[in-house]
Amino acid sequence: MKTVLIIAGSDPGAGAGLQQDLKAATLLGTYGLTVVTALTVQNSQGVRAVQPVAPELTAAQLEAVLNDFPVYAIKIGMLATAANVRVVAATLREFLRGGPGKTSKPPVVLDPVLAAGQGELLLEEEGVAVLKDELFPLTYLLTPNVPEAARLTGMRIETPACLEKAARCLQALGPQWVLAKGGHLPGAPVDVLTDGKNAYHLENPRLAAPHHHGSGCLLATALASQLANGLSVPEAVNKARALVLQALRHGLPLGQGVGPVNTSAPFARELARYGVLQALDAAAARLVKEDLSPLIPEAMSNLGYAVCYPEGPQDVAAFPGRILKTPAGLLIPAGPAFGASPLLAAVILTAMETFPNLRSAMNIRYFEDIERLAPQLHLRAVGFNRTEAPADAQASEEETLAWGIATVMKNLPAWEPPPDLVYDPGGWGKEPMIYILGETPLQVVEKALAWKNAIAVARRH
Repeated sequence: MKTVLIIAGSDPGAGAGLQQDLKAATLLGTYGLTVVTALTVQNSQGVRAVQPVAPELTAAQLEAVLNDFPVYAIKIGMLATAANVRVVAATLREFLRGGPGKTSKPPVVLDPVLAAGQGELLLEEEGVAVLKDELFPLTYLLTPNVPEAARLTGMRIETPACLEKAARCLQALGPQWVLAKGGHLPGAPVDVLTDGKNAYHLENPRLAAPHHHGSGCLLATALASQLANGLSVPEAVNKARALVLQALRHGLPLGQGVGPVNTSAPFARELARYGVLQALDAAAARLVKEDLSPLIPEAMSNLGYAVCYPEGPQDVAAFPGRILKTPAGLLIPAGPAFGASPLLAAVILTAMETFPNLRSAMNIRYFEDIERLAPQLHLRAVGFNRTEAPADAQASEEETLAWGIATVMKNLPAWEPPPDLVYDPGGWGKEPMIYILGETPLQVVEKALAWKNAIAVARRH
C-alpha cells in the first residue's frame, strides 16, 4: 500500500485537518502517516484557540516517520508558526535529496493554510514569508484559494484572469504546479491549473454547499493520494476535484454552524448499489404475492429506489419492464436495474432534495377518494395541478413531475413530516396518478397494501 505523509493541525470536529486528511487518504486506498503541528480548539461555529506544537516536537515526529516508513507523497497543511515552517522545510529538504533505502523524491502537495474559514489566523505573519522562501521551492503542487493567493502575491483577485496571473506568479516562486481554487470568485467557480507554461481554466457548477468545512484539506490530500498512486498531475486534479464536488454537494449538517464536507459520499453510494437491488427484489416478491393488480394504472406501475447520495437518474433503480397487470395477477418481466425509470427517478430525486431519507417511490392508479381515505390510514396525501406548471416545466414528463413534487415539498409547513402520497389529477392526454413515497421499497409496498385494502372496503360500502 502506498503511503502519504500528512503534516497538519488537528481539528476536534474532524471536518478538517489531520482527521479529514486521514479519512480521504484511507478512502482513496493509501495509508496516512501523520505529523501533528498544532492543536486547535474549534467546532462548526469557528476556531476558539490554537496551540502550536513546539518545533522540536514537530522535528522529532518527522524524523521518527521518515526514518522508518516508505513515503510516496507528502501533504502539508496547517503549520501555525514560522518555526514549524522552518523545521518542516529543513527536514524535507534533506529527505528529498534521497539516499540509500529512501523513496525517491515523493511529490509535496502544499495547502497554504493561512486562516480559517471565518478569518481566524492559522499561520503567524512571519510564517507567510518563510513559507514562500523555504517551502515553495520544495513544493510539487501548491493549492491556494483566492484569499490565500491574494495574500501570498499581494494582488487583487476578482476574476479568473486575475487568478491565472496570481497562479503564474506563485509558480515562479518554486512550485512545479499550482492549482489556484476559484470558489471565492463570483459566478461559476473556475480553478486555474498551471505549470508556468500552460494554464488551464477548470469550471465547476456553483453549489449552495452550506456545509463545506474541510474542502481544502480534502482536495490537497486527495491530490497527494492520487499522486502517490502514480497518476499524473492533470489526472490527479480531475479526480480530486470530482471527489470534492460530490463531497460538497452532499455536505453533512453536523453541529450548529458550518458542517463538514461528506468525503465518503461517492464511496457509500457505490457500496449501496447491490443492497438497493436486493431491496427492490424483496419488495417485488411481496407485491406479486399480495397481488396489487387493483392499484395498477393503464400506464402500468413501477417501483424505484435510490442509493444514498445520488448524483442523478443513473443512481435510481427500478424495473425495466415495469410492473404489469395480467389476468393471472402481477407480472414483473425483468429484475431491477439502475436508470430503468427516468420518471420515478425524477420523483425520488426531487423528494430527496427536501427529505433525503425518502429514497423510494411507486406509482399507482388514481382514486378520487384519496383525500378522504388517506387520513383513515394515517397517511398524508398532498396533490399538485400540472396545468399550473410553467412552460419550461412542461418540456418533458420528467420535468413536470419534478416541478410537481418540488411544489408540494415547498408548500409544506416546516414542522410537518413528508407526505406519504402525492397525487396528480392528470391533464389532457395524461393519466391521473398517485405516487407513494417512503424510505425503503418495503415501506412503500406496505403503504400500497394498506391503500389496496382501504379501497376494497370503501367499494363494499
